[in-house]
Amino acid sequence: MSYKLGTRSRQNLSGVHTDLVAVVERAIEITEVDFTVIEGVRNIDRQRQLYKAGNSTTMNSRHITGHAVDMVPYPVDWDDLARFEVMAHAMDTAARELSISTVWGGDWKSFYDAPHFELDRRRYV
Repeated sequence: MSYKLGTRSRQNLSGVHTDLVAVVERAIEITEVDFTVIEGVRNIDRQRQLYKAGNSTTMNSRHITGHAVDMVPYPVDWDDLARFEVMAHAMDTAARELSISTVWGGDWKSFYDAPHFELDRRRYV
């Protein structure tokens, strides 16, 4: 089955680094689960709000610079981690196809963040 990015996802990709947008666009074409982009670029006030609420562990978020997106399988079921992993696999496959280095928050040991994908800091300062 082939999925397409919806209007909301496209709007949430506004201002995101073009390489990450390319990965998201390729991933939606090859994924086995539909997904939606729930957040792209954040301003500092939004980041501060998420940090205070414990939904982020840093004020140095890659969202602020347009180097990160948060995505969820659609329809959203926060407890269905297997669908997050399918989405992450599609993102990883797309990134490798495009030779773009990405990091998935689901791989982090310090803070599990299944919706989070970012461009690798080692290649994208």
